[in-house]
Amino acid sequence: MQLDTSGRRADAAFNQTVLPFRETNGFDHLPTAHPAMYYLADSDKSFEQASSDLEASVKRNGFGVLHIHDLGTTLRGKGIDFEPQCRVFEVCNPLQAAKVLATDMRLNMALPCRISVFTENGQTRIGMIKPGEMLASLSQDPALAQIAKEVEEKTIRMIDEAK
Repeated sequence: MQLDTSGRRADAAFNQTVLPFRETNGFDHLPTAHPAMYYLADSDKSFEQASSDLEASVKRNGFGVLHIHDLGTTLRGKGIDFEPQCRVFEVCNPLQAAKVLATDMRLNMALPCRISVFTENGQTRIGMIKPGEMLASLSQDPALAQIAKEVEEKTIRMIDEAK
């Protein structure tokens, strides 16, 4: 990673999208993942419809929904003024998960995959941290890279079907 003279990444897209958000929201002191680690899709659907369609797509693609965390509702229920909607879907394909764990049990901490449906400035978005990028940062095992590639292709398909 190349840095410019101010210590920021020498990556125009990163500097134009991620850094202004971090600076205006008080997170500028924290390290940031490169935007290439994310897969994000904008949707013309309502938050509720996109959530419903994602759940159906997950099942259609041979994965299961283990849990749905409704972060927006949880935060508002705790008295926090939080306007955006945000649901995090924990999704898993048991056969793929078993292969990952058989290769390196420590990777249980990276499972299950998470796909989020959220609103940002009135726009419904669906996204995730790419499994391939995440596992590559945790292991150099070629077998894991292949599993992550397969999972990433399926989870991207799920998002694209739901958007």
